[in-house]
Amino acid sequence: MEWLDRIPWWIAVAAALTLGLAPVVPEPHLLEKLMMLVQGRLFRPIDIFDLLMHGAPWLIVVVKLLRMAGKQAR
Repeated sequence: MEWLDRIPWWIAVAAALTLGLAPVVPEPHLLEKLMMLVQGRLFRPIDIFDLLMHGAPWLIVVVKLLRMAGKQAR
């Protein structure tokens, strides 16, 4: 997971805020796809791809935060 540590924070946060929230109007795709998942309506391949594409930057940020917290706890 060293490749994750080499990703600069500004790139991870910028990706989460741009790709992760795009398009902002009428609502972010990530929020829409998560609501579809909760409602059991996420079954089309394009919707699953959208969830993965818009959720990946947020996942990277969360994992980087967890790794950083783990290193500080040692």
